Amino acid sequence: GDDFKSGQTKMKSALIEFFVAAGIKPECIASYNHLGNNDGRNLASPKQFRSKEITKSNVVDDMVGSNNILFPEGSQKPDHCIVIKYLPYVGDSKRAMDEYLFQIFMGGQQSVVMHNTCEDSLLAAPLILDLAIMTELCQRIEISTDEGQTYEPMRNVLSILSYLLKA
Repeated sequence: GDDFKSGQTKMKSALIEFFVAAGIKPECIASYNHLGNNDGRNLASPKQFRSKEITKSNVVDDMVGSNNILFPEGSQKPDHCIVIKYLPYVGDSKRAMDEYLFQIFMGGQQSVVMHNTCEDSLLAAPLILDLAIMTELCQRIEISTDEGQTYEPMRNVLSILSYLLKA
């Protein structure tokens, strides 16, 4: 679960942030994934799946926690279900299907359904390059707080790199 935020989790982060910021309250999120590569095989283990489930749930928890108007203290959080299945035949082709149900004006409901198919390793490869390049760049940055008399290395490298990671 502590890997790159590249596919479904990245999309979930963007969508939930968008809707919550717009005042549209998520009530239910169902996520289904199946994949056949080593990631899929590893996630067939209950311990590994639980780690992934926690990471994906944290995306929703963070957005809920950021809006006290839609989610006042003590209110119920959205229903959130995550299913990940290992299907060897599909190989590196990862399928993700999500359904988002929202409460809208006057008790109405809105449903957003997405289906995403991607080559898992090819999606992650550029992120690995970005991570290496950003790490190297951040190692070069020095900061002065005394108008250039002394310089210190930048120490918040992990904060910047965490944008690419789930945990």
